[in-house]
Amino acid sequence: MFKAILFDLDGTLLDINMDVFIRQYFSKMVAMAEEAGYSVAERLVEKVWRATEVMISNRDPQLRNEEVFREHFYRDWPIPREEFDPFFEHFYEKGFPELKKHTRPFPGIPEMMQQIFDRGFKVVVATNAVFPLTALQQRLDWAGVGDFNYELITSYEVMHFCKPHLEYYQEIVDKLGVRPEECLMVGNDIGEDLPAGLLGMKTFLVEDLLIDKGQNLTPDWRGYLPDLYNFINNL
Repeated sequence: MFKAILFDLDGTLLDINMDVFIRQYFSKMVAMAEEAGYSVAERLVEKVWRATEVMISNRDPQLRNEEVFREHFYRDWPIPREEFDPFFEHFYEKGFPELKKHTRPFPGIPEMMQQIFDRGFKVVVATNAVFPLTALQQRLDWAGVGDFNYELITSYEVMHFCKPHLEYYQEIVDKLGVRPEECLMVGNDIGEDLPAGLLGMKTFLVEDLLIDKGQNLTPDWRGYLPDLYNFINNL
């Protein structure tokens, strides 16, 4: 029925409250910037947010998300890129791992993923492409599924679009060499994950950590994680 299965990461594969996580994420980033002696540390959160918003809105297929982010972040930023880029690298190497304590693995996810790989599906980690690969790989490790050979992990280094744009999902199928109708998108966010259905993908809405901001989109299937496990088992 399907050739490829796409999984959202946060709230789908990993038990995480993103509101809490993002607060802790920025708190740690600012603290490390202050420790490094940057006088503009208090401006860091606003700059990252604004550059991220521009990146999410971008529809230019010639620019990777990372390029859009960096172009707008360093606009009017007083510290040269060649000096501040190493700070970001240091943050993801030393600071980001400390955020693991704000997440938990979902029971059953590693076993489900092993079953899917054993059956030969192409598997994509279809998280919103706003983070570097290292931040995604670490969260996959926290979820207990970091060692699988994914067909694609949608980091901001490789993607040109973000959710909920249909171009994001089209880019995935183009990279996989499959048709949308041959894909299943699994996620917990109605507004970001279910737009895949508008492209022709089938969708499964995971309700354990449901995000519903009132968008009028309907999944093909829905349920809690045990329902997802049964669904995958019966494919």
